[in-house]
Amino acid sequence: MPTILIASRNDHKSEEIGAILGDGFAILSLDAFPDAPPVIENGDSFAANATKKSREIAAWLKKQALGQALPDFVLADDSGLEVDALGGAPGIHSARYASGEKQGNATDADNNAKLLREMADVPEADRDAQFRCVLAMTPLGQAVRTELFEGICRGRISQTEAGGGGFGYDPLFIPDGFTQSFAELGSATKNTLSHRAKALTKLAAFF
Repeated sequence: MPTILIASRNDHKSEEIGAILGDGFAILSLDAFPDAPPVIENGDSFAANATKKSREIAAWLKKQALGQALPDFVLADDSGLEVDALGGAPGIHSARYASGEKQGNATDADNNAKLLREMADVPEADRDAQFRCVLAMTPLGQAVRTELFEGICRGRISQTEAGGGGFGYDPLFIPDGFTQSFAELGSATKNTLSHRAKALTKLAAFF
C-alpha cells in the first residue's frame, strides 16, 4: 500500500484527499512532520506551485534523520477558483483573494464576500466559473520525477452563499448539472465530481 504525505496543513484538504483515494493508500498530513518548513508559493500557475511544494518537502524529508518511516510519495495540491467574468480571477490567488499578495491567506468569509462584491453587477448568464486542481506527486526514491495530474469542474457562481458544508468558495459554487452549491450537496456528492476528485482519479489510475 503506497504511503502518501499530503504537503499541506489544511485538514479539510487532507481529509478530502483521503476520502476520495480510499483504503488503497495510507495518507499522512504534515502534522506527522511538524518541523517541515513552509514553502513560499510564488509560482505563476497551479502546476508551478504544486510542483514546488512537492519537491521542496520531498527534498527536506530526504535530508532528515527522523527516526520514523518516510512516505513513498509527497503529494502537493494547488487549486482555486477561476471566474470567467473576472478574467480567470482569483485563480492562483484564491486563498488570499481578500487579503492581497503580501498578507497571507484570508478567511473563507472574507474571500466569499469579496467575490460577491466583484460579481454584484454580473448577470446570471455570465456567472460561469470553474474550479481547477493540479496535483504534483514526487517520489522519495532515487529517481525523482514529479508527476502532474489536473482536474477541472465547471459550474457557476451563485448570487448568495448557501449551505454549511465544504470550505473555501463551496457555498458560492454550483457545479454544472446541479441547482445546489458544493456546500449544500455534501462531501459524498462533491467527492465524485469535484476538480480534486477528477485529478485524484487520474492519480489512482497511475498506480
